[in-house]
Amino acid sequence: MVTVESPARLLIGGEWRSGQEEKTFDIVEPATSEVMARAAVASPTDVDRAVKAAREAFEGGAWSDAPASARAKVLYKIAELIRADVDRLATLEARNAGKPIRDARDEVLGAAQCFEYYAGAATRIFGETIPVTAPGLDFTLREPVGVVALIVPWNFPLTIASWKVAPALAAGNAAILKPASYTPLTALELGRIALEAGLPEGVLNVITGPGATTGNALAGHPGVDKIAFTGETLTGVSILQQAAPNITRVSLELGGKSPNIIFQDADLEKAVPAAVNSVFGNAGQDCCARSRAFVHRSIAEEFDQRVAAGSRQLTLGDPLDPATEIGPLISMKQRERVQAYVEVGQREGARMLSGGSAPGGALARGSYLEPTVFDRADNRMRIAQEEIFGPVLTIIPFDDEDEVLRLVNDTPYGLSGSIWTRDIGRALRVARGVKTGVLSINSSRSVHQEAPFGGYKRSGIGRELGMHALQLYTEVKNVFVSLE
Repeated sequence: MVTVESPARLLIGGEWRSGQEEKTFDIVEPATSEVMARAAVASPTDVDRAVKAAREAFEGGAWSDAPASARAKVLYKIAELIRADVDRLATLEARNAGKPIRDARDEVLGAAQCFEYYAGAATRIFGETIPVTAPGLDFTLREPVGVVALIVPWNFPLTIASWKVAPALAAGNAAILKPASYTPLTALELGRIALEAGLPEGVLNVITGPGATTGNALAGHPGVDKIAFTGETLTGVSILQQAAPNITRVSLELGGKSPNIIFQDADLEKAVPAAVNSVFGNAGQDCCARSRAFVHRSIAEEFDQRVAAGSRQLTLGDPLDPATEIGPLISMKQRERVQAYVEVGQREGARMLSGGSAPGGALARGSYLEPTVFDRADNRMRIAQEEIFGPVLTIIPFDDEDEVLRLVNDTPYGLSGSIWTRDIGRALRVARGVKTGVLSINSSRSVHQEAPFGGYKRSGIGRELGMHALQLYTEVKNVFVSLE
C-alpha cells in the first residue's frame, strides 16, 4: 500500500534513502491490527544529514531568496497535486489512521486548501515603517527563520503536516518533517508531491522513526533554528527541555480538556447533535474534543439522556465504508488506555449512560471502542481533569455563570470550547471569562484556516493557521537609515 517512491525510505536532500542503520518499523492498520507497510528508522546520523541538507538548501538561496510569487506558484502546484490525488491519499489516510473515509477525504481537501491559503499569503508578508525620535527612516523586515523542524501527531497526520509545512515554506524556510510513528505514510507522500511540484531539493525533508530516538535527535539538534510541535503535553515539555541548551525557538500545540457549556436556554435541537459530534468525531482523538460538558442543572437529565441516545446511534465500522461514522482508535495500546479511564470513571462514582465496551463480531480485530457517556460527574474526578483522548464524554451539572466559569477554568488546559445560549450578553460574558485560546458560540467548530489556533496554559505556546502562523516562521529585523 505504500506508494512513495521507495518503501521504507527517508527523503533527505531530494533523494529517497534507506536509513543509515537500515532499520525499519511496522505500520499497523488500526481496523485490522495487521501490518500494512514498513517505514525506515532515522538514526541520529540520518537526522544530522537531514538538518545539513536543509541548511544547504536554505543558505543556497534557491528557495529562501526566491521572489515570494515564485514560492507561491510552487505551493499552488502542491495544492493542485493533492486535489488531483484526493481519493488515493484519503484511502491511505483512512487505512493508516483508522479514519472514516469521508472524514479522510475532507482532511485531504483541507490540506490542499491550506497550501492554497499560504500560497496567497506568501506575497503578503509585510514589514512596517516606524516613526522614531531620531531623524531618519526606521523600518522592519520579516525574514525566514532558517531550518525548521516540524513534528506532527497521529490523529490528523496530513492536516497538521500541512498546517506547519505550508506557512514554513511560504516564509522561505527549509523544513524537516517528522510524522508520528503510527502514521507516516501521507507525510512521505507529501514529500513526493512537493518534489513533483518543483520544490528545490532539500527544502522539504521527511524523516520517520520513534519520538524517543529520531524525535529527540531532531529537537536537540543545534542546527535547527525553530521547532513546531503538535502532540501530547508531556512530550511538549520534553521538547522545550531539549531545545533549551540551543535557545531554539519553539511553538507548541498540546493537549486539551475542552468544555462544552450548555445553558438552560440553549437550542437543544442543535446543541445535542453538536455535543455528540464534537467529542466522538475521530473516535475522540482530538485535542479540541469537547470532552467535558457543563450542563445547567435544570436541563441536565434531558440533555444527558439525549446525548447518550445520540452516541448509541453512531455507526462504528470499516473506515473504508462510506456509512462509517466512527473508526477504531489508533492502536490496541490506546484502546487499553481509554478503557482504563472508563473503569476509573465507574470507580469514581460517575454514572455511565452508554458505551464503555469493545465491540465484537467483525470489528473485534480492530482497536474499536463504543462511544461512552458519563454524567453526574464531579469536576475533580480524573475523567474530568485528564485528557483521555478517546470516545469518552464527561457531563457535569452547574447552577449559574459564576459556578460554571470556576469549574471550566479549573484545569491545566485551555485549548478550545463551546458556549450554547440564546442570550448574547451571557455568551460574551462567559466567552471573556473562559481561559482558552479558541471558543465557539452556538457551534462546535474550532478550526478555521483563516483564523488563529492555539491554547492557553498547558495547551501550548504560539498560534497556528491564518496570517498569525507566519509569525512563527519569520524573524523581525529592524533597520534604521539615518537622514542626518
